[in-house]
Amino acid sequence: MEDKYVIGLDYGTDSVRAFLVNTKNGDCMASHVVLYPRWKAGKYCNPVENQFRQHPLDHLEGLEESVKGVLEKSKIPASQVKAICVDTTGSSPLPVDEKGQSLAMNPAFAENPNAMMVLWKDHTAINEADEINHIARTWGGEDYTKYEGGIYSSEWFWSKILHVVREDQKVAEAAFSWMEHCDYITAQLIGNEDPLTLKRSRCAAGHKALWHESWGGLPPKEFLGLFHPYLASLRDRLYSETFTSDNQAGNLSSDWANRLGLSPNTVVAVGTFDAHAGAVGGEISENTLIKVMGTSTCDIMITSKENLGNNLIQGICGQVDGSVIPGMIGLEAGQSGFGDVLAWFRDLITKPSIDLIQKSAHLDETQKAKLMEEVQENLITQLSEEALKIPVNESKIVALDWINGRRTPDANQALKGAVMGLNMGSDAARVFKSLVEAISFGSKKIVDRFEEEGVKIETVIGMGGVAKKSKLVMQTLADVLNMPIKVATSDQAPALGAAIYAAVAAGIHPDTQAAIKAMSNGFDEVYHPITENVKHYNKLYKEYGRFGEFVERKLGQSNN
Repeated sequence: MEDKYVIGLDYGTDSVRAFLVNTKNGDCMASHVVLYPRWKAGKYCNPVENQFRQHPLDHLEGLEESVKGVLEKSKIPASQVKAICVDTTGSSPLPVDEKGQSLAMNPAFAENPNAMMVLWKDHTAINEADEINHIARTWGGEDYTKYEGGIYSSEWFWSKILHVVREDQKVAEAAFSWMEHCDYITAQLIGNEDPLTLKRSRCAAGHKALWHESWGGLPPKEFLGLFHPYLASLRDRLYSETFTSDNQAGNLSSDWANRLGLSPNTVVAVGTFDAHAGAVGGEISENTLIKVMGTSTCDIMITSKENLGNNLIQGICGQVDGSVIPGMIGLEAGQSGFGDVLAWFRDLITKPSIDLIQKSAHLDETQKAKLMEEVQENLITQLSEEALKIPVNESKIVALDWINGRRTPDANQALKGAVMGLNMGSDAARVFKSLVEAISFGSKKIVDRFEEEGVKIETVIGMGGVAKKSKLVMQTLADVLNMPIKVATSDQAPALGAAIYAAVAAGIHPDTQAAIKAMSNGFDEVYHPITENVKHYNKLYKEYGRFGEFVERKLGQSNN
């Protein structure tokens, strides 16, 4: 019997990766990454205003190039590729017309950032999120945020839509519906031209759009209309039912089959979010915390309905039936900044040097380009090596990891980063080390919240680029959490997880757990806590907590 293959299509913040996998054993036959050119050029973004938008052409062009790339590299016949599943960042919604096409594909909106995808890290909707939280608690009816940790975020579906329609009447008038990124790409692949019939992602709807089966799907018009008439009318143009990613959304359209060189019989699974697919690729099980570590983190757990009971876990990003493993409750938390915090510091200290290199009269253009690339690519590695040499008990600087706000526990995107304890000996490596400690302390806050709410954590698994590349971060995290951390072998766990979903949707494996057992890649390293480091970090963690309370209190006072 010939082998069967599936493709996990993993959309990250900066690029899309196609991952071609053998469903028999999980072996990667080929992988191909495509960067988003418009995003890389900084188009449609304004970091000072926390505005981060992406043009769908980056995603559609990347889809075609990445899938063609893995087929060419692997030489696998198209007839043996049985299914595709898309995972994306989220919440990253975009406005669409009556045929489900992005408004940004219309020439009238081609350069309008409000018609683009509103990326997960876009925080322009802070005021709208605050309004949603206030009304949800005071309007006298159901608190529709209660299954999403009790605090709605500016990173999520409704707050982003509310901000855009208030800011841009033309977009509001043209936007027939809205789709999460994972739903939009899935719709394109199957040729869906009716947003009302598309099978929407349970993961996206439950964790970001206030969907819950207990109130019949999305919040009612009565509630949504309190914010804007558009939201009330939009409800009729969204969905009531949602689907887990082991389901088929449809088959590849003839158009996309021709463009990709695949069969129109290729199954397309219901889309999902990258972190949830990553948890599947990382062999998630009950009492296991999966940390998907990249620019931000998503911390994923699953629990049975029996164990969770009626417990509502406060301050996380939701508890949703079937969002990770069908039949289990998926729990999501995370940090708005992780690798992004370290990248911010790199850019902070390199920009003046880069500017000087660009102006240099002693280097030609080729030398300038190579030198700038070398500085940007190697600086974090050099800082990490220097920081590893600094004894842990010398850590005196305390930083807060809220450069991009705080996602969990207790979302507050208005919070800012801060550093205390600097002196004349505080060099770049020591400040960098304090930031690594800060993102680790932020992770411990999440672990503490889960355990305070009665969710037991027995195993921690790290995955993603940071987990694979940074000994400094992983050892610091193990010391701060005082837990061993296993690192998933696959450096593309979300893509592998998407491939696992695809294999189930295509009927190759009977369920997600069976597919995980057959296709997972295992673990290749374990970081164990160092006793002396644990003692020091316990003390520093308390300082982090006190510093955070001070900054949050002062910020609250200044805003009143």
